[in-house]
Amino acid sequence: MNLDRRSFLELVGLLSRWHPWLRSKRPSIPPNSSIYAELGIRPFINAAGAYTELGGGLMHEEVLDVMQEVSVRSVSISELQHAIGEKIAAMLGCEAALVTAGCASSLALSAAACIAGKDPDKIRGLPVASASKCEVIMQKTHRFEYDHAIRNSGAKIVEIETLEELKAAVSGRTVMLFFLNSANHKGKILREEFAQTANQLGIPVLIDAAADLPPVENLYILTRMGYDLVGFSGGKSLRGPQCSGLLLGRKDLIEAAFLNGSPHSDSLGRVSKVGKEEIVGLYRALQVFLKTDQAVEWNEWKRRVSVILGELSLIPGVQTSMSIPDPPHSRPTANIQWNQEKIRLSPRDVIRILRAEDPRIELAPGSENLSTGLQVAVWMLRPQEDMIVARRLAEVLKSNKHGLD
Repeated sequence: MNLDRRSFLELVGLLSRWHPWLRSKRPSIPPNSSIYAELGIRPFINAAGAYTELGGGLMHEEVLDVMQEVSVRSVSISELQHAIGEKIAAMLGCEAALVTAGCASSLALSAAACIAGKDPDKIRGLPVASASKCEVIMQKTHRFEYDHAIRNSGAKIVEIETLEELKAAVSGRTVMLFFLNSANHKGKILREEFAQTANQLGIPVLIDAAADLPPVENLYILTRMGYDLVGFSGGKSLRGPQCSGLLLGRKDLIEAAFLNGSPHSDSLGRVSKVGKEEIVGLYRALQVFLKTDQAVEWNEWKRRVSVILGELSLIPGVQTSMSIPDPPHSRPTANIQWNQEKIRLSPRDVIRILRAEDPRIELAPGSENLSTGLQVAVWMLRPQEDMIVARRLAEVLKSNKHGLD
């Protein structure tokens, strides 16, 4: 429609009269409102880390932007997985890669791939506990709550402790060996020897390295070490979507893992669907992670710890230190202890107060069970939150000095 100048001005005048009416018909949204406020849920300052129970890691803006971009256009999931799998494999120097719905999904798909392979009938038949080949061998000290994901396929776990026991346990029923990276020093077989042994026996071997970044080298060295399948969480150290994961490894096994999962309908992994937003989001998160200067980031975490410890060390009866916990929480962490005869608070009391007041602050799940002090993780803190955490902890501890209740 073409408008002359007079008609255009008349239209503008008409719209100006309509505008207040149109605005009155829109829902009124209070300033500073949020979906959390609408739901009556209080968000918090994350001084715990990227725990699933606490919503995982906070995503970078670049990740959020690309997820928004792909959310408004349709795409073939198979084509997208193939294209991004090739990109990630090239980035990390491995044969193949697959974006999954989390590291637990990677474990389930790996077990399914090793039991059913690419055979459509076997894929449809999972889980099959009575299958002739369904045994997964792992060290007794590597049993953990997430090996349930492996058992979902119908796999039977065979526990061993020594290298001799491992070799003796191998039979025609063995489909896979499993290693938990964070438990490397808890067993009698270390991870490199475990991989080498599996390779010599010709049995696929899977390693769970869910949250074991940094070091960034884990993205490369585990496949080079001989692990046929390597699982990572996407929503922790990589700071991708919470419901995303990464599975790296042998091309034939990655292809089988894909066939045993979404978008394929009659498959064990159909329940752990990963969408286009998560697939692309994890890809971008990985790019951001690889270009990040790890030394600079590490020094920033140390600075945040220093801010917290500096504030609390001024309080009589409080002792502070910095530590690097064991994997998978290996980052600079603030340790706080206090004389409970001078400060009549237990760790549980402090956690309760931090959670109840504003701003709400959450420490790591299980912290309330510590008897002598608390640990504060800093790597999920947003700008300026280190100072807020320091100030609030100081206020809580000072308010209950000298036996005051």
